[in-house]
Amino acid sequence: MSDSVRIVEVGPRDGLQNEKTPVSVEDRIAFIEALLGAGLRTVEVGAFVSPKAIPQMVNSDAVLRGVDHHPGSEFHVLVPNEKGFEAARAAGAKVIAVFASASEGFSRANINCTVAESIERFKPVLARARADGIKVRGYISCVLGCPFDGKVKPQAVVDVARKLADLGCYEVSLGDTIGVGTPVKARQLLRAVAGSVPMANLAMHFHDTYGQALANLYAGMEEGCRVIDSAAGGLGGCPYAPGATGNVASEDVVYMLEGMGIATGVDMPKLVAATNAISRLLGKPPVSRVASALNAKVQV
Repeated sequence: MSDSVRIVEVGPRDGLQNEKTPVSVEDRIAFIEALLGAGLRTVEVGAFVSPKAIPQMVNSDAVLRGVDHHPGSEFHVLVPNEKGFEAARAAGAKVIAVFASASEGFSRANINCTVAESIERFKPVLARARADGIKVRGYISCVLGCPFDGKVKPQAVVDVARKLADLGCYEVSLGDTIGVGTPVKARQLLRAVAGSVPMANLAMHFHDTYGQALANLYAGMEEGCRVIDSAAGGLGGCPYAPGATGNVASEDVVYMLEGMGIATGVDMPKLVAATNAISRLLGKPPVSRVASALNAKVQV
């Protein structure tokens, strides 16, 4: 597996929006700048959502405008509906993300509608994005388990992934939102979804609640998946799943990939520095095992 892997850094959005401590626009921009400086090239920087629902993502337009001058980088923003799309387009977004769930229970709890209704909501978003030349990435939540419905059938994920791809999503990110997956289940899921959506158009978005994320990613890579979502410092969580930890840490992913002979282009000391800076603002240590190990070495 000595080929390339694309890392999508989601810490500034999916990570920070699930942290209790809000981070200012200036500090969010500084965080993104530090991640870019470490060599990460695809970064999710914000979400155009209701500030009442997710106050951590307020002023995402200012964040996007503050970083979009970087050549060779791709910035993603999450949009839930047409209003969010209009705001994202006005801010200069070139890539947006829409989201659906593979489970009815999570869909109702998270966005107060059924899975089918959620897809209907963003059909006009995809149509307008296509007309405006804006790329759309799709997220699917709860692909390996749900805090409300328990087990999720692979076919449910396949159905949503196919709909997202048919509507025009260039890539579909499969999210183990509560981190309950194990390698065999991750492998089986990817194999099932790849029967309807090409593996080249799939990404893995695995949380590390039970410490399985790296093993699950490795299993997915063996199946041929080459896109990994991760968050610096393992930021994030899930408000509907008590005890659910954040995304797999970018440091841990980079360490694994580099150890496998897969070049990431990421400067580990700079990545850890970015993680340490945001962790100080949040008032907690990084969840990343690699960051913890390297920080301990410095302190000795």
